[in-house]
Amino acid sequence: MNPSLPSRRDILWQVGGGMAGMALSQLLTRDAFGGMPVPRPEFHGGLHHPARVKRIIQLFMNGGVSQMDTFDYKPELVRLHGQKIGPKEKPEGQTGECGAVMKSPFEFKQYGQSGRWVSSVFPHQAKWVDEMAFLMAMTTKTSVHGPGSYMMNTGFLLPGFPCMGAWISYGLGSLTDNLPTFVVLPDSRGLPYNQKGNFSSAFLPSRHQGTIIHAGSPQPVPDLFADKKHLFTGTEADAAALALLQKMNRQHAASHPDDTRLEARIASYELAAKMQLSAPEAFDLTKETAVTRTAYGLENPVTEDFGRRCLLARRLIERGSRVVQVWSGPQGAINNWDNHGNIQTELPPIATSVDLPIAGLLGDLKSRGLLDDTLVVFTTEFGRTPFEQGSLGRDHNGNSFVTWMAGAGVKAGTAYGQSDDLGFKAAEGITFCYDLHATILHLMGIDHTKLTFRTSGVDRRLTDVHGEVISGVLA
Repeated sequence: MNPSLPSRRDILWQVGGGMAGMALSQLLTRDAFGGMPVPRPEFHGGLHHPARVKRIIQLFMNGGVSQMDTFDYKPELVRLHGQKIGPKEKPEGQTGECGAVMKSPFEFKQYGQSGRWVSSVFPHQAKWVDEMAFLMAMTTKTSVHGPGSYMMNTGFLLPGFPCMGAWISYGLGSLTDNLPTFVVLPDSRGLPYNQKGNFSSAFLPSRHQGTIIHAGSPQPVPDLFADKKHLFTGTEADAAALALLQKMNRQHAASHPDDTRLEARIASYELAAKMQLSAPEAFDLTKETAVTRTAYGLENPVTEDFGRRCLLARRLIERGSRVVQVWSGPQGAINNWDNHGNIQTELPPIATSVDLPIAGLLGDLKSRGLLDDTLVVFTTEFGRTPFEQGSLGRDHNGNSFVTWMAGAGVKAGTAYGQSDDLGFKAAEGITFCYDLHATILHLMGIDHTKLTFRTSGVDRRLTDVHGEVISGVLA
């Protein structure tokens, strides 16, 4: 063989770009990587015990949602407003020194039979509190966006670890063979802090990483179809090329049984080919009724982007995707939940952009019976301080924030834990990401201590060496 020419393997890896590059991360045969967990039919698809949840939609608010201005009502802030009683030195991770106590500028009311307090920035979600279980004393180990986002997604402060969606994909596999198992729907204005690191499969097989879909783009999945300017491409040409590549790959795989990459490549082509048929229908929101579109806020430019992605999330899980993550807010100083400058002017716009769509999602899932086996999770990387920053802003605060869950297996209308009187620190029923992840895995039929992957001589897991299932929010 001429050493100056590329090898056949090099050619195969090069031509494997485009649609196969996207599909490589998804839906590959378990046999190709041996030793993977296999869900048990008698456990309703769970691994270690009967599953209550089949699929999950995670709503991630990027930037740090202010708990005392949304779900954590603190009347003591009114009494102490203007007093300087916070830490004298700047806490680690905050961008400035603590100012005076600042009351919430938003009105709180009680809603539902559960009597949950919700502020005026979330009037639509407030109507659903009797379907939710609140974790009122979430805490984390950092007040810095990047590490905080890594921790809430992967269980670790540093990069290099698989996210929860990747672990679920690895542990339970796919529900369909024509859509990705783990889908990420980022804000149309950009990716969150850590960029794609939040969706990584890290040391797990790469097919378990999140497939990013740009819901508002004319091509939500890049390169799924050949560019029309290439006149030689078409259905017949694609089929012939795939058949030839599959024949060559199978021959090569037979002579290299220990090399699993070609098996992965073959499966990626197969998924991409199937998605050419399934994806256009799944992404076509025009098939939804006017009532549904209005419920998600698609007719309003303020709510259209997040609403579109919430509706697409419902369509994807309905068609077999197992994990769909919907992000609100890109990284940076604006257009997200990082409200340093003025909580009164910065929080309402971002809250309004998600409030109606989230309520629409919950209503849609319930009306279709999908909440019976679907879990919806609302969370963020940390909270904010009860003290003013500058004059009207709030700084980072990893000591306390709020997460809620709704759907299958959740004890509706409940709350677990509470923060101190100022909402500054978690006080009772404290929960970390480890506990949240352990609870989600438990609902999906997985014992978080048993879902492991050996790498560099260590049996790694999503919850590291921590985590307890939060039984107080389980039905």
